[in-house]
Amino acid sequence: MSTALSRADAEAPAANAFHAALGRTAVVSLYDELALEPKPGLVSFADAGSHDDMDASTFLRSLFALRHFFVRVAAQGAASADFAPLEALGIAAETRMLRATGGVNTHRGAIFTLGLLCAAAGATGRACDAATLRGTLMARWSRALADRATRASDSHGARAARRHGLRSAAEEAAQGLPTLFEHVLPALRAARRAGADERGARLHALFTAMAEVDDTNLVHRGGLQGLRDAKSLARRFLADGGGLGAGAVARAARVHATFVERRLSPGGAADLLAAACWVDRVERMAR
Repeated sequence: MSTALSRADAEAPAANAFHAALGRTAVVSLYDELALEPKPGLVSFADAGSHDDMDASTFLRSLFALRHFFVRVAAQGAASADFAPLEALGIAAETRMLRATGGVNTHRGAIFTLGLLCAAAGATGRACDAATLRGTLMARWSRALADRATRASDSHGARAARRHGLRSAAEEAAQGLPTLFEHVLPALRAARRAGADERGARLHALFTAMAEVDDTNLVHRGGLQGLRDAKSLARRFLADGGGLGAGAVARAARVHATFVERRLSPGGAADLLAAACWVDRVERMAR
């Protein structure tokens, strides 16, 4: 028994360090998303996009408030937690976020998506490649997430999804985040392999997310037509070369101007970009 206890004591600091690394990576990945510009309608260090109630400093306050949440949710995943404790941590994190931002929702979607990914990585351990992360998420929590998707939620996104028959964030999660793992993460890596710099690769991933996901943030601001038009503009950007080449930034800036004029903001796509940056970093960390 003493040998087993000694082994557990020796492994505990390493496990805690791993959870802390997962949490730091989540915060860094959210910073990656904030720092990218031009992003259509979204907040960056360059401007506030389509928003009157937030700017980059609001996002930085939010990130600081959330830094411990991602560590704690990874530890819950390692402890084989059911979905209920993860949800409780997420609700508490939302409260901290709103307190830090004066009531502005900067990262509710990221709390949900990145929180689940951190929990899955905690459950998986250090050998967490994309396929294993997705498999762990689905094996552990897909049923609870599907149940959550059927609950009546009063968020803007949930109302928009119900009204228009769109796939909600909870439904995406219950299906193992298909847009992230089948489209956005591959787009990030494909752009790099094709020679894009990191800015171009992230633009490529962001516009791929915009083209694929049913972003209810867009529906809330611009109706179903806003979502359709945003997807069309994103697909045109990708068809014209995406994030590759010297003209990518100028083309993204033109789409940004259109989104600002129409007050559109693809927050769901931004969350998926941050998630792709996180998975990419965690895979490299695990090698």
